[in-house]
Order: sequence, then C-alpha cells, then structure tokens
Amino acid sequence: MTNADQSISPVAAKAPPGKWELVAMMAALMALNALAIDIMLPGLPQIGASLGVADENQHQFIVTSYVLGFGIAQLAYGPLSDRFGRKFPLIAGLAIYFVGALFCAIVPSFTMLLLVRFFQGLGAAATRVISVAVVRDLYGGRKMAEIMSLIMMVFMVIPIIAPTIGQTIMFAGEWHLIFFFLAGAGLINIFWVSFRLPETQHPEDVRPLTPKAIASSFYTVLSNRIAFFYTLATMFIMGCIFGFVTSAPQVFLSVFELGTLFPLAFAGIGVTMAFSSLMNSRIVGKLGMRKLSHGALIGFTTTTGLWLLIDLAFGGLMPFWLFYVMFLVAWFQFGWIAPNFNSLAMEPLGHVAGAASSLLGFATTAGSALLGSVIGLSFNGTTTPMITGFFCFAVLALGLTVIAEKGKLMQPHNPEV
Repeated sequence: MTNADQSISPVAAKAPPGKWELVAMMAALMALNALAIDIMLPGLPQIGASLGVADENQHQFIVTSYVLGFGIAQLAYGPLSDRFGRKFPLIAGLAIYFVGALFCAIVPSFTMLLLVRFFQGLGAAATRVISVAVVRDLYGGRKMAEIMSLIMMVFMVIPIIAPTIGQTIMFAGEWHLIFFFLAGAGLINIFWVSFRLPETQHPEDVRPLTPKAIASSFYTVLSNRIAFFYTLATMFIMGCIFGFVTSAPQVFLSVFELGTLFPLAFAGIGVTMAFSSLMNSRIVGKLGMRKLSHGALIGFTTTTGLWLLIDLAFGGLMPFWLFYVMFLVAWFQFGWIAPNFNSLAMEPLGHVAGAASSLLGFATTAGSALLGSVIGLSFNGTTTPMITGFFCFAVLALGLTVIAEKGKLMQPHNPEV
C-alpha cells in the first residue's frame, strides 16, 4: 500500500498529537504567518509616519517584504525537511521568526524594517512548508482534505481577531509593541512543538541533501501534471487573498471611511471563510475534493464577474452594503477552493512531501504576493482595481484547473479524492 492510498500513515504509531491537538498545533503554526501580516494592518499609517514614509502606497511594503522572504525560503525548507526530518528545521525556523520580530521592534528606519521583516519571513516559511508536510505524512486522500479544512477553519480565526488585537495594542501603546507580541507568539510555538510534536517523516522517505537529489525531487513535482497545474491555480486563487490584504486598509478606510469599524468588517470576511472551511471538512468525505472545489471555483469566477459589472455601473463607488454582500458571497466559495486545491496538489507526491510543499508554498506565497501587490499598487481611490484583479485571477485559475483535469471537471478520480 502506498502513502497516497493510506488515510493515516504508519508513523501514527509513534503517537503524534491527537487529531484535534494536531489541527490546533498546525493551525497555530500557520497562523503565525497570518498574524505577522494582519495584526499590523491598523498600524501601517502610524508605522509609516513614525519612520518618515510619506507615500501611503509604500506602507504596503511592510507586508510585501515579509511575504517575499516567507515565499522564497520555502524552496529551502522542503529539501531540508526531507533530509533532516520535520521537527528540527521547524524549530530553527520558529527561532528565526522570534528573533526577527524582536529586531523589528527596535529598527531605526523604514529600510531596516523592510530588511528585518524579510528576515522574519525567512523563518516563518518553515511553518507553512513543514505543517503541510506533517499533515501529508499522517494523512492522505479526502482525510487530508478534511484535516486541512479544519486547520484552515482555525487558521481563519487569526485574520478575524488580528486587526482587533493590533488596534488594541495601538490604543495601549505604540506600534513597537505589536512586534513584541509576535515574538511572544513565536516563543509559545517553539515550546509547543519541542515538547509535543514527534518526528513524522517516514524513514523510507528520507532523501539526501545533494544538488542531484534536490533537483530530482523538484523535477518529480514539476513533471506531475496534476500537482503542477493545481499549484499554479492555487497561486492565482491565493493572489486574491494577498490583493485583498494589501488593499483592505485603503478600501475600507479611504473609500468607505469605516474608521475603527475596519477590524469588524475585516473579521466578518474571516468568519465567512472559517464557516465555509468547516462546512468543507464535513462534506468533503462524501462529495470529494474535485466536486466541491471545481463547483466553488466556477461560482467564484461567476460571482466576481458579476461583482465587477456592478462595480463598473457604479463607477467604482458602489454602496458599502452591496460591496460587502458581494465580498461575503465570493469569499464563502473561496473556503471550498483553497484547502481542496492544496490537498489535490499534494496528493500524488507523498514520497516527496517536503519538496512538494516547498514548491506549493513558494508559488502560493511569493508568487501570490507579487500578484496581490499588482492589485494593491493599482489602487486609484475606487474598488475597481481590486475587484478586477479578483475576476482576472479567478479566470486564470479556472483555465489552469481545466488543463490539470484535461477538460473534465468535478469528476472524482477514485473514491479517495
């Protein structure tokens, strides 16, 4: 029986955390990344003003520099985790995240802040790559999609509360305290992983850390049609998320003038995605990843296309209630796409889970961040650039999915997927 045929691997005999602790731990690890982005959204204007940045659009670089480091480093953590196991590289990455957060709190200039944020992102990359690899070590098929959906559900709580945490910190002190908070979160995760997570990599999947072996692992991933095109499709879908995150302060604060209600509006979108992910975890075992994600992607594309037409009819300044309703409808469907696409990309590659998670993570962070920055930097005082970006990326993701499936959508390949 191959790894892909198993719902849970033999490594489970080494007593990893129970299902719910595993979900909580992996979600907490992945949430460090969301926390490092979303907690500072309310404070971007103050950070920029404190460090002498006059151009409002340049505030986005505080997010972009972190995400670029986060994305690039994932190419390294995959081969490292395939050679040295999951636990040691994960703890090393958490330590870098912790140190980076501390230094962000004391930098004297905006340029230094961007450099240290990039460094912090280098450490955070371990949480993304190795969390997915750990889940793939232990689960396969629809069971992996169920676990990933639960992780995404818990993970989505962070974007819900992070801006509120950031706003509260800003009320209590100044922006430097935000980074001390991030350092504390990193330290808690270091202790949790150290004491509760055993090594999950299968002994037979250990691969040498040589240029030839690394190239072979990456070739295995890139030459697999399903994995390759689902990775690209996921990159464009996640580009919508990064486009939203980079544009959110300007859209909600400048266009709609929500003020202190911004965290609440942001939270509503996170709640919608979390609920959608919970529903996905409950029904994916019955309906399968392909039926759910393909149907949701078609719906997401249709919704964003209609949203764009409405936006253009209002000249890019539609009423807030209508804008928000369309946002919630689109993002509910998003919750059925992301976790299933992640699982579909990883499904054929259990024997090179580290390398596969590296490339998937790189594409869906560094690649998605660059795509998202295109949306963010296109802001022109209206909502049109953001909605246009959502629709264009959805169309491209749908086209790549059609290629991955050779034109046959919503058809399970076997009872497990």
